[in-house]
Amino acid sequence: MTFPEGIREDGLPAVLSDPARLKALEDSHQVGSGPERVFDDLTRLAATVTGCDIAAITFVSGTNTFWKSVPHLPYTDTESWQNAVGDSFCYFPVGLNGPFVVENAAKDPRTEGHPAIEPWGVGAWAGYPIVTSDGQAIGSMCVIDPKPREWTPGELDTLAVLARAVSSEVSLRVSLGAARFALETAEEALRTAGELTRSLQESLLPPVLRPVPQLDTAAHYLPAGEEAVVVGDFYDLFHARGPWWTAVMGDVCGKGVEAAKVTALARYTLRADASEHRSPAAVLDRLNTAMLNQRAPRFLTAAYVTFRTTPKGVTGRVCLAGHPPALIRRADGQVQQLGVPGTLLGVTDKIRLTDMRFTLAPGDLLLLYTDGACEARPAPDAQGLRGPMFDETALARTLADSRGLDAEATVARISATLAAHNGGWASDDTALLALRVPPRP
Repeated sequence: MTFPEGIREDGLPAVLSDPARLKALEDSHQVGSGPERVFDDLTRLAATVTGCDIAAITFVSGTNTFWKSVPHLPYTDTESWQNAVGDSFCYFPVGLNGPFVVENAAKDPRTEGHPAIEPWGVGAWAGYPIVTSDGQAIGSMCVIDPKPREWTPGELDTLAVLARAVSSEVSLRVSLGAARFALETAEEALRTAGELTRSLQESLLPPVLRPVPQLDTAAHYLPAGEEAVVVGDFYDLFHARGPWWTAVMGDVCGKGVEAAKVTALARYTLRADASEHRSPAAVLDRLNTAMLNQRAPRFLTAAYVTFRTTPKGVTGRVCLAGHPPALIRRADGQVQQLGVPGTLLGVTDKIRLTDMRFTLAPGDLLLLYTDGACEARPAPDAQGLRGPMFDETALARTLADSRGLDAEATVARISATLAAHNGGWASDDTALLALRVPPRP
């Protein structure tokens, strides 16, 4: 195998030991860091698009490969999430500073007999480099198929886009690192002036839900932690046109000013387009285009509902863009998921969005929520250990137990249950929005 910078004595790419590359890797602050949602979302998307069981983001030093995101593996500690640099294929994109694609690892002369094939079960492998703004390849994003296969151009194009998204996130962090002291000073001042931050957050949420004829509605928002920081969770409920109304729940990746920019873009784009398109998928597709055209610095997930009231209750459609499914609590207490999984927004122009019809009868309730309500963990104890997650099953059970309660009481019950589980410590931002058809007298 020929690499542009030559090879070391151990046969691996010489660029792995290049001081400039290693300095760029150090400045990224990714070596030895744990999983983060911003990266896990991208690897899950890569696995979904390619149909692979394994997708990973790694950072590669001169001696080790550090696994930043491998959603199919349980994270234990940083020591277990690393291995010798030659024991995986991840150094190939770094050494080439370009894509490395293998359709049959056991027979390809570049990888035949490689020590990574058997432990990782590599039939086929495709990876792209993670590159800093000054062109240094410091890691890779890859997918692994246990069987030999041909990669389609669409799969490789999407993988390249996702690798660029990871590169952009890392480069953004590096550029901010140069001004870290000033930023921390500004954040401290912002925390001191917490009222200003809360005001900005409240400006991104409707201060009072607009009344919808023949429905009772309620919403609740709880930021993670104790600090006043602008976050990316948002919801909205508004009249679209004619008899049609719109409910939205969104979750922008990250926090701070960049997340606030995307939240504002999303909320006002959705309001503008809701009056022109009755299809939720069409509106979300237009938001995706707007985010790409304006180079939005963060991606987002969303659940978008368009509905109208009828003499029998509510009829409508829902579309999920990388967001957790909506939940319907029927009048008898039965809970069902609603929505077809779709692609998150702001990453690629090739997205998959599907409208799904639904109806609500008297006594039925529709719940939209962000993942803080279904991925909630209690605060760590003195040993740093945490209890079980409050997951989708726990959320559905809590919703079922609230049978007979109106929208406001239902949201209050879920919020109280989450608080009891978390011990008053929120591991992630949480937003809830409930729409209920009152039972008939």
